[in-house]
Order: sequence, then C-alpha cells, then structure tokens
Amino acid sequence: MAIDQFSRSLPMMLYRALDTVMPSFRKIFNDFGLTEQQWRVLRVLWEGDLITIRQLAEVTLIPAPSLVGIVDRLERDGLVARQRSTTDRRKVNVVVTGAGAELEERIMPRVASAYAELKQSVDAETWSQVLVGLQRIAVERGVERSE
Repeated sequence: MAIDQFSRSLPMMLYRALDTVMPSFRKIFNDFGLTEQQWRVLRVLWEGDLITIRQLAEVTLIPAPSLVGIVDRLERDGLVARQRSTTDRRKVNVVVTGAGAELEERIMPRVASAYAELKQSVDAETWSQVLVGLQRIAVERGVERSE
C-alpha cells in the first residue's frame, strides 16, 4: 500500500486545516482572556448543567492532569465552580458560574459569526462530508468520546 505524498497525508492536511481555521477563533478567545483549552471547557459546560472532571476530560480531549490546572484558572477567574457530588463525595462536579454564563452571552455571537464565515468557505455538501468523514475516522479508530 502506497503512502500519500507528505503534503497530502491526512495528518498534514489536518494540521493545515487547523492552521487555517484556528487563528480567527484564537483572536476571539484572546480578546476575552481565554486559552483554547479554557474555551473547550467552557463550551462543554455551557451545553450542560454539571459534569465531573473525568467526564470533562473525555469530552474535551484534555488529559485530566492538565484539565485540573485549567479548571483551577477558570475557577480563580470566577467563571466556573467545583461542587462535591451529593451522592458520591469522591466525585467533584464542575459548573458554570453567573460570570461564566455572562461570558457566554458576550463571546458566542463573535464565535457564531466566525463559524458562519468558515462554513461559507465551502458548499453545504462539502461541509457535511468533511464532518461525516472526520466523525467516521474518530469512531472507527475508537477515539469517539461523546457528542
């Protein structure tokens, strides 16, 4: 089986796509004093109520030891809080604070705009094929965490 030319290999194409896509998002995150990892944590928390550190690590694809420091900084900045589970004191849940919810209202319109601009760069069918293809690769390789 032949291996694709280096510049056309899947890893390089993914890196190239990230290098194209992420600068506009990084600018937004930076404008709000967030790192990409902090953004990923907040984005997950904005979609749900509370989540354990272990679950958060799985969903964000951030290793738990690194995630603890990220959550520490978000907690220090008043954007999230830790809460002990009432059913299992060994579990610690992470929740968004009022300030974290307020940040969502300020940042999401800019993120939505950047996302819409990105989606306009290709036709709807291509966009869908890219997402479906990447999803299949993740599932087939056993990396799929949760949606």
